[in-house]
Parts: sequence; structure tokens; C-alpha cells
Amino acid sequence: MKNFLKNFVQRAVFSGVLLLGMTATASAAGYPEKPITMLVAYGPGGGTDLIARLIAPYVEKYLGNDARIIVSNKAGAGGAIGFTELARATPDGYTIGFLNTPNLISIPIERQANYTWRGFDLIGNLVDDPGAFTVNSASPMKDLKDLVTYAKANPGKVTVGSTGVGSDDHLAMLFFERAAGVKMTHVPYKGSAEVRTGLLTGQLVVGAINVGEALQFMQGGAPMRMLGQMSLKRTNLAPDTPTFAEQGFQMESASLRGLAAPKGLPADVREKLVKAVAQAAADPGYLKQAALLFAPVRYLAPAAYEKELVSTEKDLLELWKVAPWKE
Repeated sequence: MKNFLKNFVQRAVFSGVLLLGMTATASAAGYPEKPITMLVAYGPGGGTDLIARLIAPYVEKYLGNDARIIVSNKAGAGGAIGFTELARATPDGYTIGFLNTPNLISIPIERQANYTWRGFDLIGNLVDDPGAFTVNSASPMKDLKDLVTYAKANPGKVTVGSTGVGSDDHLAMLFFERAAGVKMTHVPYKGSAEVRTGLLTGQLVVGAINVGEALQFMQGGAPMRMLGQMSLKRTNLAPDTPTFAEQGFQMESASLRGLAAPKGLPADVREKLVKAVAQAAADPGYLKQAALLFAPVRYLAPAAYEKELVSTEKDLLELWKVAPWKE
């Protein structure tokens, strides 16, 4: 009788473990079983929002299982509101979102934040967009020399719109002030679409807007003109716009935009997301539409993406020691 009971218990435990294993496998195979939220830490109409809405159906395609992705904008505080919500979400694969540099890294350096970039599972980078200074087409400024001349004659009157304190746009403005020996006034917004509006309504003299975003707005009919781009060389997106370096200012600035999830994703779910995003990023249909949006695509797998973030963090920590940018 004792042997019978012992064997019965062993068989029951084994069956239970087998059943749990089969359930877990079925669950992983069935992912996603409900809609996935894709968070964007900036407002509607900006470069990150547009690329999110463009890539979403392609990620759905490669995830399979009738996947559905809902883009949700959580703008504010230079991106910190959206980054925080992403970091705090349940790591089950049903909340993913965009990370934007340098904001992702500069915000926790300059002030208390509820996240760090290491608190995310990286899925893959999609865009690398150089910075630019843009003006209303009605502005008499044609290049950076004109901007410097006006700024020196009118200290503090050059208002510069950015996507928030510590953003690539804001840091570029501070670098330019030092390089050119001028004083300008920073005006933070929740997203580049709001910067565009401020520029077109006359609230701003200069819009610090990335090249791809500026070209998107201009393609849409916005009367804007780029004074210079902050890439090492002229990008193929804007071959007629001189770089800052060509105009005498040794400056480079760009924003990475990639996808991530809260830290702790199940390994199989993470693998499925990474694979789907890589496939989406290489899809000819996506690439064609991205070109129409003037999105400077640059796919980076998680390991390469992490290497870029480590390098950016190192540079910003060194910069903070000698020239803190907090306003």
C-alpha cells in the first residue's frame, strides 16, 4: 500500500509539472493573445510618433497571431513621463515603447528620475536622426552666420524651441551658445510638432528640430527653412543643407529612437519581439514608407543598441561634470 501511494503521488506530481510545462509552452506560442500598447514619450505628429505608427503594422505582421498594436502618446517632461510609464509597466510583452536619446540618459543625470536606461529590455533601434536649426521661411536668416549676428545684437531675444530640458535639441542650443558666444532663450515643448507650431506662429525664432522631422513638416507644407544640420557630413536626406561644421561650428548631435520593454520580459517573448522588430525594420514596404517620411533609418540589434547607449552615457556624464545643462 505504501509503495502504491508513493507511486501515485509521484505520477501526480509528474503529471502536474508536465501540464504546467505544456501550458507555458502554449502561452508562449500564443503570444500575443491581446493588444500590445506601444508608448511614445512625445506628442502626436512628431518624428517618433510617425515612425511608431509606421512600424506598428509591420511588427504586427511578423509577430503573427493576429497581433494588434495600439500607439499611445504619453508626452511631457522631456520624455520622462513616457519613459517612466514604460519602466513601471508589467514585463509581460504587452507594453513596449520608444526610447529617445539623449533624453533617456540626460534626464536621470540632471535630476531625480524613476528610471534609467538599464531598467529596460532593449528590442532594437530604428532611427538615428541628426539635429538641425530651423526657422520660419519668412525669417531673414539664411544661415548660422545670420543667426549669430542677430543673436549678438539682441541678447536673449532669440527663442529656441526644443522637446525638453536635456533633449538633444536643448543640448545643441547650449553647445551653440558657447561656440558662437551668444545668449539665447530656451523654450521647452512636449514634442517636435509643438515646436513646429511655435515656429510657424511666431512664438519662436528658431526651432531645434531633427532633420527628418523638419523635412516631414516641410513636405507637409510647413513654411520652414533649415539653417544647418548637425551631422558629421551632409545627409542624403538634406544634401543642400550645410552642416554646422561647414559653417564654422564643430558640432554633432543626433537622436536615436528605438524600441524597448520593461526589464524582465520572459525570454521567449523577448526573442519573439526582437525577431519581429528586426524583420519589420528590414521589410521593403516599411523602408519605402520610411523614406517618404524622411526618416533616417538605422536598425541596431539589442547588443549594438546597448553599446551605443553605454557610449552616450559616458559622454554625457563627462559633459555634466564640466558643463551641466540643467536650467
